[in-house]
Amino acid sequence: MATEIERKFLLKPGLWQPTGPGRRMAQGYLSRDPDRTVRVRVVGDDAFMTVKSRRRGISRTEIEFAIPLEHARDLLLLCHQPLIDKTRYEVLHDGMLWEVDVFHGANDGLIVAEIELPSEDTAFALPEWIGEEVSHDMRYTNSNLCAVPFSEW
Repeated sequence: MATEIERKFLLKPGLWQPTGPGRRMAQGYLSRDPDRTVRVRVVGDDAFMTVKSRRRGISRTEIEFAIPLEHARDLLLLCHQPLIDKTRYEVLHDGMLWEVDVFHGANDGLIVAEIELPSEDTAFALPEWIGEEVSHDMRYTNSNLCAVPFSEW
């Protein structure tokens, strides 16, 4: 099984600017059960289904596979609302890939940076625009953001 090891951070206001077009994503959750989430994501003409286990620290099992775009569009209609609408930017810093998500819609105003690591104890340098770590704050998980959007905090 594949393991996702991820740390999540807020950004310091005004220090990060996009350096490219980014990729707009729509994603929804068929299941937000804390023991297993089931996500459908559409990115351009590509679509994916992802199943994730409950977190243990910053690690969890993640299984993702491509699905037909038409199936994904139909499945998004069955997902919990509101859907997650965001633009993802990839930023290389000190040899590590950061993903910066700028949220839209019900989560407008939220910007989160994530880094996936090969192990929980992997050392990495923080870009100057990284702020508070929110890896253990469940409000910032995408599955929770569709239940209680940032605009309602």
